Amino acid sequence: MSESFYERLSFFDSTYLAMERPNSYMHIAAILTFEAGPLARPDGGVDIDRIRAFIGSKLSLIPRYRQRLDRVPVDGVPVWVDDAHFSLDYHVRHTALPRPGTDAELKRLAARVFAQHLDRSRPLWEIWVIEGLDLDRFAMVIKVHHSMIDGMAGVDILQAIMSLYPTDDVAEAEPWEPRPVPSSTRLLVDEAARIARVPLDLARNAAGLLSNRAGAQAELRHRAEAVVNAVRTGWFNRTGTTPVNETLSPHRRFEWLTVDLDRVKDVKNALGGTVNDVVLAVVAGAVRAFLGERGVDLDSLEYRVMVPVSVRPDDEQNRMGNQVAMWLVDMPIAEPDPVKRLSAIRATVEDLKMSDAALGATILTQAASWMPLNLLSLGVRLVYAAARPFNMTVTNVPGPQIPIYLLGSKLLANYPMVPLYMDHGIGVALFSYDGDIDWGLVADYDLVPDLDRFAAAISSSLDDLWKAASRVARAQKRKAARRAAAGGA
Repeated sequence: MSESFYERLSFFDSTYLAMERPNSYMHIAAILTFEAGPLARPDGGVDIDRIRAFIGSKLSLIPRYRQRLDRVPVDGVPVWVDDAHFSLDYHVRHTALPRPGTDAELKRLAARVFAQHLDRSRPLWEIWVIEGLDLDRFAMVIKVHHSMIDGMAGVDILQAIMSLYPTDDVAEAEPWEPRPVPSSTRLLVDEAARIARVPLDLARNAAGLLSNRAGAQAELRHRAEAVVNAVRTGWFNRTGTTPVNETLSPHRRFEWLTVDLDRVKDVKNALGGTVNDVVLAVVAGAVRAFLGERGVDLDSLEYRVMVPVSVRPDDEQNRMGNQVAMWLVDMPIAEPDPVKRLSAIRATVEDLKMSDAALGATILTQAASWMPLNLLSLGVRLVYAAARPFNMTVTNVPGPQIPIYLLGSKLLANYPMVPLYMDHGIGVALFSYDGDIDWGLVADYDLVPDLDRFAAAISSSLDDLWKAASRVARAQKRKAARRAAAGGA
């Protein structure tokens, strides 16, 4: 008989469990649309048995998908254990839209799926295979709790079931035997031993740092400054109230749009910055227009977005769990000029980079992991309830820039869905794929009945930036031509 197994959740992963409320779900998701191709059945459906068998054959690559939550007795620390009753049929679900299903119907279905809690007695994921779409397509809604995965790891999981070329090969699933769940006594003893080791680990880390006396003082100063800068960015400063930063309902809306990645790069190349800087500037313009329509006083409103930043080392790209820091970016929504908005965001992001805010947030997270979980959970809730340090989440995950396939079916688009934190009526997530950027917009059903107008505001904001960038690019070309002509003369 194999030995018992468990794995303690990190503090960061545990936080997503603690933050989850009845009307605020801490899972992430995505709608993937595919060409039906060889997975189409003669009756117009899709071959769900083949898809399910294929997903099952890949689970050995992502063992967390066959693990469930358990708790250490007394203090309730969450741990992962193998699920002895794992059922692939439960997790890979099959449904259909009335033919011919439209994008609007798919968005409504995905929003309803998203607005349901995952069962914590089972592995925290679901995949819904949806047939009946028009244009010879089918869709998948992939839904995973944030305690299991961050955005960058999500790309790895997508890669586990996708390939760079079409294939009809479905390997036989590797045999899997769940390891026994450890006894309550072992969990208690191990947790007590972990707590007892904390002072020793701290001393060992300090000794390692001080072994290089020349650099120890500079490193300590660097880390202290990073922590101060992380706090200074606004985690304890309350942002402004808007009509879409109110109490959430249990229901969600979902909208998407696709933009040409080259169009965003044109803006970047002409006006400077990065693709992510341009994305944030586009969001700032959209928020300005959307809140302006609601009569919000933009000049006096402090509006901030949270931008996850991966701190995952290169040698841990395939490891599950969250390894992200969070930047808080002040959005210049009072600025009417799109070029000046981009310039302001570039300056803010550059300051965050120079101040090592991501490092500071990581150190704070590591320090928090040494404290009792129940106190930390209470602290997290109090910070979000009393301070609301940001108004919206904007996350941008880079994906492959070539076509990828589920068996023989080509992926057409991947629209991500981000959880809504307390009092956050809208969340924005992006995934770049095959020359496009797919935007996924999640909103509270009651607070944002006109989510389509926010999507339109994003398109308009990008158009404004692109037009401004085109004018700058043309001016640069004329200037270069004059210089060339003068040099030739």
